Formats: sequence, structure tokens, C-alpha cells
Amino acid sequence: MQLPHIAHEILHCNCASPFSFLGPQTLDTDTLDVNLYLPFATSVKLLDASGEKVFAEAVHLDGGLFKASIKPSEMQYPYQVRVIYKNNDQNECAEHSGSDESQEHEHCYFDPYQFTSEAYHAVHFIDHAPENIYQQAGAQLVSAKVNSNVKDTIDGVRFAVFAPNASAVSVIGDFNAWNRAQHPMQKTDMGYWVLFIPGIGAGAKYKYAIKDMHGHSLADKSDPIGFQQEQYPSHASVVFDHGAYQWNDAKWFEHKGKCDEEVRSRAYHQPMSIYEVHLGSWKRPDSPEHEYLNYHQLADELVDYAKSMSYTHIEVLPVSEFPFDGSWGYQPVGLFAPTSRFGDADDFKYFVDQCHQQGIGVIIDWVPAHFPEDPHGLAKFDGTHVYEYEDPRKGWHPDWNSCIYDFGKDTVRQFLVGNALYWFDKFHVDAIRVDAVASMLYLDYSRNHGEWIPNVDGSNHNYEAISLLQWMNTEVYKHYPHALTIAEESTSFAGVSRPVSNGGLGFGFKWNMGWMHDSLSYIEKDPAYRKYHHGELTFSMVYAYDENFVLPISHDEVVHGKGSMLEKMPGDEWQKFANLRAFYGFMFGHPGKKLQFMGNEFAQPNEWNHDAQLRWDVLNHPMHAGIHQLYRDLNKAYCERTALHQLDHQQAGFRWGDLHNSEQSIVSFVRSDEENQQSVLVVCNFTPVPHDNMRFGVSKAGQYKTIINTDEADYGGSGYPCDRVVNSEDTGFHDMSYSVAINVPPLCTIMFVCE
Repeated sequence: MQLPHIAHEILHCNCASPFSFLGPQTLDTDTLDVNLYLPFATSVKLLDASGEKVFAEAVHLDGGLFKASIKPSEMQYPYQVRVIYKNNDQNECAEHSGSDESQEHEHCYFDPYQFTSEAYHAVHFIDHAPENIYQQAGAQLVSAKVNSNVKDTIDGVRFAVFAPNASAVSVIGDFNAWNRAQHPMQKTDMGYWVLFIPGIGAGAKYKYAIKDMHGHSLADKSDPIGFQQEQYPSHASVVFDHGAYQWNDAKWFEHKGKCDEEVRSRAYHQPMSIYEVHLGSWKRPDSPEHEYLNYHQLADELVDYAKSMSYTHIEVLPVSEFPFDGSWGYQPVGLFAPTSRFGDADDFKYFVDQCHQQGIGVIIDWVPAHFPEDPHGLAKFDGTHVYEYEDPRKGWHPDWNSCIYDFGKDTVRQFLVGNALYWFDKFHVDAIRVDAVASMLYLDYSRNHGEWIPNVDGSNHNYEAISLLQWMNTEVYKHYPHALTIAEESTSFAGVSRPVSNGGLGFGFKWNMGWMHDSLSYIEKDPAYRKYHHGELTFSMVYAYDENFVLPISHDEVVHGKGSMLEKMPGDEWQKFANLRAFYGFMFGHPGKKLQFMGNEFAQPNEWNHDAQLRWDVLNHPMHAGIHQLYRDLNKAYCERTALHQLDHQQAGFRWGDLHNSEQSIVSFVRSDEENQQSVLVVCNFTPVPHDNMRFGVSKAGQYKTIINTDEADYGGSGYPCDRVVNSEDTGFHDMSYSVAINVPPLCTIMFVCE
């Protein structure tokens, strides 16, 4: 018989509107046809919802197409299809593959093409709010009705994927033996392709088979909104149930505050000492059959360790799924899927849950700036530039050989903002640290003249990216007032951590890359030459309150030939450790929240290698153990002493004492708390020369007790004689009303508290 054109499209996987042919088709008041595509079927019958009563039998048309013609009054919804297969080695149905050719097999299923309204429902309001992207698109577990007149609902998965310029899209998976013709999707006016498939659930593996506008097949694509994804070689997405996990962190959120202003203010006044971690190389399992610790093991070992070290937060390098280990997660492909290297999405929830139960916040690195070209990912998703800028002068990143998101497209903007909300919503993270913000803000970032496109006004700011970041921050703080957003931004762009209402980008905090660069440049120099570079140590206070700063010593400072923190230090072995101890003391005295990469806290001897665990063995060496103990004590002092954290972002909390003593490479300053109830004197000596009975100005009278002395013998220091308690004198010094006289050990930071 002569088949309609659309039937040929289905046979050749070129159909964009399968609902216009497959499933129930009303021809007139007297006839209703049910069309089915079932290659290798020998018998097809329609059954009622119970699967017990046959009410129609289909006839074979051609090429695997079947039709059952019945009276509309005899139609029963929802209906099942009973299929008899023969020669099942060719059968496209996964559970029958590879069986005896001569044996017949029966398979019953609910026809997905009767659920028209449920399929379309996915995209009715998807563009109304950014969070709708993960609440409606992707693979959603739903219970569907054929229409409002039917009582019964059927469980299944509703798929929706954005591919506006594709000519055909189908769902392929382990439920249909990855057959491209089995489940063609319906294209909608919004550019989404939709289909509800009954009878499958959590754990089903799937991808999208896409043909470009010219009908050419592309590489099979993982779901851009997929909640879980497999590793190489399949890169398959996995249907996941976000409603299954039972959280136990309600107490963690009780104290977070009820309004945006209250929570932000509290965050700025609270201690924040961040432990930056690459989950794959913090520790490795003892057993050779496992390459990594899983999320549950990390929840036990890493969380306990961070708590014992008095860290307030753990920041994990990007956990969104990524194909290449060597990218450390900074080339993500599955932005909505925690990497399966360490377990599934519920396992990652358990990790966050355990952090919260132990009183530790969780920060994840978030990468909205770029994505790699892997064929299963977002690049040229439907054969066109769906997610990235089309012009390589805007859409290709020369530093990382990756694609740059098109920050001007509404669909891309919703994708990114929705993803930021998703991590707070589904995984209860406390903060996102946004990677490579500078690369987003400037059109000419890492580009030479002629390699970028100026704005019409000739400027180099990417206004679309600026607008996106402002929208992201606005949405995050609106929905999750307890949340924090942190920008890795390395330029002097104004207002990064200022509210959007004041013209800023709206971030809560910004990494202080200037402090990091200058202070490391200073400490790497031989002490004999530091007096010529004194300004590198003090310059950060000129701009310390322009932003809400985090002081970062991150993974980027201990890789790519830069050496470990210990290797950066000059001098012999003792001086290297002494310099590092003094530097850490200076860091904790300086205004700003703290961030330290894993291994730095015990002076990892060699630079970080993502393919191996940290050198935990060196803790058997007294000098490394001493650094380790010092860092723990610094964290404790920082968290316990309000003067060291309460006014991190306000000028009133800091006062220079000895600012200009470049000849002896000494600085001193005083930190104060909000009510001036507590005062901490910080003295840093960056030469190996001790000084006895040296006078320093202090802001209040009283008894000053030592809370940190990085030269103590327990830390591996010289133990130079230094009074643990000194009384202030009514002798003004350093423009302050009082002063103390102390012995200053070599290469040392000392902190005294007066309460």
C-alpha cells in the first residue's frame, strides 16, 4: 500500500512530528487509527490498561509500521501494546537481544504516542523562570494521563531537549537497544523536542540521536540537563530521581537568617577559612582496584579532617561531570551532573549532608565561562551554535581551546542561571565560586588586536556577560538568602562584590588576586632583598576595602612549574619552613577571608599532581608536622578571636602600626572587633634577624597575651625567648596612645590579644 510521506520520515528517522502519525489518529467520526512503528514484530495487539483484555489487532503496513483501525467508542485509554517478536537477534528491544532466532517473544508496553498532552506540557512555561530549566527539561520522572477524562496515570520519564535547528531528534537508550527509530521526539514551537516514555524509571540510560538541519546524523549527545552521566566510553546520561534522598541538615540552615541583608551581613562578619580540595587526589584508596575514594569515604575522612583542622568550609574543584581528568573539572560537559567518578548524585548529597552535620559549609567551583568541544557535549549541539557564540572572535577561548557560551541568548542565560540555582536547590551547597570571571567580562581577554570584536562604542566589556552575572547573583540571593557567590576575578573591574542595585555585579565576595600575587612575590625573595620590595607587602591595604575579599592561595599557585609553597621559599631547609610559617601568620592577620589549597597546610614538598594523592607521609617529619599544627592553631585563633574576622571588610577593623620599616622588613598592625572589645596586635619579621625589646604601638591599654608565635619550637621554630604576656605602657608609639615592648624572633609572625 501507499504510505504517507510522514511514514517514510519515521522509517528513515527524519520525523519532526511523530504525533501526527504515530499513536491514535482520528480520521473521522467513525474511524480511529492507532499507528505503531515496531520493526521485527510479527503480531501486534492493543490491550486495555490492565493488559488483560484485547480490544484491537493491528495489521502490518510496511517496513515495521502497523495500524489498528477501530471505532472511537471502542477505544480504551491508556492502552497497552502486546508485540510478538521473532528472529529476535535483530530485535531492537533490549531485553530480547541475542536470543534464539526461532523463538517467539512477547513484550507489552504503554504506547508513548498516546500521551500527547504530557509530552507538550514540559515546555509550556519553561521560559518563565530560570529554575524551570531543570524542573521541566531533561529527563523528568512523572506520572502521566492520556487526557483529563482518564482516571489512570502511568509512571514514566518525560524527555525534553533544546535543539531548535535539528531536523529530527530521538531518544535512544538501554530501554530500546539504542535504536534511533524507536522513539522519535516531537518538535515544539519553542525549539524543544519532547516525548513521554512510560514504563521506564530511575537508572535508565539514554542519549539523544540528532540530525542537523540538512538531515545529517550527529554524534549522539548526552543530555545538557542530565542529572547523572556515565564516564567514558558511553558518556550516557542516566535518569535520576532527585526526590529519593532524605536530607538531615535542617539544623545547619536554622541559623542562616531570614532575609538577604541579615544573612549577607552575618557572612561578612563571620570567620571563613576555606579548604580547597581536588577530590580525586586528596587521598587515594589503599586497594588497587579502586582509583578514587568515593563520596561516602570522603564524607567520613575528608570531613573529619577538615573539622579537626578547624576549617569552616570545604571548597571542591568543579564536580560537574567532565571527561578529561587533566582538566581538574574545569572543562565540564554535564553541568547538571555531579561527576560519577566518586558515586552518583545521591552520594554527593550525602557528602554535603555530612559536611553540614559536622558544621562545615560546602563551596563548589562553578564554570559558566566556557565548555569543551567533546562530541557528546554542547558544542554545535544540533549542528549549529546553540550554546556558544558563532563568531570565533567571541566564541572560542584561545587559552583553554574551548567554546565560550553565548551570554546574549535567552536560552543560554536561562541554562546557566538555572544551573546555578540547581546546585543550591538539589544539593544544598552553601556557595559557588565562579571560575574565570575576568575572561567573561572582557571581549579582548587573552586576544590580540584584530582577534576580538569591540562594542559599538568601541569598549571591550562584554555587556551580555555582565548582565548574565548580575542576573545570576540576583536570582541566587533572591531564592537562597543564606547562599554565597564568590568571584575569581583578577582585574580591577569595579564593583564585583557590590550589590546589583548599586551598579555592581552582585557577588558576595571576590578573590584578592592582587594580594596573592604581591605577597607571594615578596615572600619568594631572599630576605636580604625584601627591604627593596616592602611595598609589595603593604600595598594591598590601599584597596583592601574596595571589595569583600577572600585571600586565596589556590591550586593555581602550586602547579605548572610554580612549585609547592615550600619550594617557593628561599634559604636552607629551616629558613624555608620559617618563611612559610611567617607568611601563613601574616595571611591570617591580614583582613579578608582565607582560602588554602590542600597540602599547603602541611607544606607539601612538591607541587600538586592530580594523578597522585597528597604526600601525607611527610607528616612523620617534625618540620611538616609543625606547619600542620600551626595551621590548625591559626584556624582556631582566627575563628575564636572576633578581632581577626568580624571587620574583615571594614576599615574600622584595621590600623597600621609599623608600616614603613622596610630596612628591617618588619610590619605591625592592629585588628579590632565591632565594639572594640578585643584587639589583636600582629607583628611580622621577614628577616632571620631577631630583635629584643622592640616597641610597637597598640590601640588600647591592657594585658596582651600571645595567641600565635610561628617561631615556637612545637611548630619547628627556633623557640627564641619571647614573653607570652606583656602589659601595655602609657607610651604613645606609631600614632597610637599605648605601646608594648617585645622580643621579635627571626622569620616570625606573632599575635597578641588584648580583651
